[in-house]
Amino acid sequence: HMLQGLEVDENPLLNPVHEEEELEIVFEDEWLLVVNKPAGMLSVPGKAEDRDSVYHRLKKKYPDATGPMIVHRLDMATSGLLLVAKTKEVHQHLQAQFASRSIKKRYVAVLDGAIIKTEKETKPIAEKAILLAKETVSTKKTAKAERTGNTGRIELPLCLNPLDRPRQIVSREHGKEAITEYRIISESEKHTRIAFYPLTGRTHQLRVHAAHPEGLGCPILGDELYGKKADRLYLHAEYIEFRHPISGKILRIQKEADF
Repeated sequence: HMLQGLEVDENPLLNPVHEEEELEIVFEDEWLLVVNKPAGMLSVPGKAEDRDSVYHRLKKKYPDATGPMIVHRLDMATSGLLLVAKTKEVHQHLQAQFASRSIKKRYVAVLDGAIIKTEKETKPIAEKAILLAKETVSTKKTAKAERTGNTGRIELPLCLNPLDRPRQIVSREHGKEAITEYRIISESEKHTRIAFYPLTGRTHQLRVHAAHPEGLGCPILGDELYGKKADRLYLHAEYIEFRHPISGKILRIQKEADF
């Protein structure tokens, strides 16, 4: 009732845009599958079990599947590859791989702007080497972003902002370790195309590491929480690599973004 009379955006959960679309299965065998989640679909339904989600779709398609099925999650606004287990045992095996950080993932994103080079990045090589030597101790404490050429690493601990849910904040006191490596694919004045390689899986990790001043200082295009609204969030999980729990073989699955 407090919003009555105010102009607000429609709740996306009440208008499932992919309800009539078939969920794309990129890989499947007897024990697991990898699906391409579209932007705007939930990974799991949350409190309302009848909400359209990847879990809801797959539970209908595979009624005999055991266990939680969904091994990891993507934000509703993020598209891309989701790993799904058909049995409880396979689910536990895959989750253990995530816990040990042996699963490799790559995301592609378009940033809303150009990444500003810092003073440290633009210094001559010899001077930069001296500067890095002096900063070796302090760098471990501050754990900010480091960039060499087109690649870099961001270490900014994250936790939920209790006063502004669901936004996450950088907190060295309360935050959990969050590490992202990245590679710049292309740059222009308006946009930066970038590949992210998350080494941890914190909520909104890539979105905060991109937008935060101590990270890249450049939000992902279409990020309503940490940047500006667009037709979608330009973030896609395009690659996942893991060991098959039954065969022991390394599987490498890729699905390129449609942007």
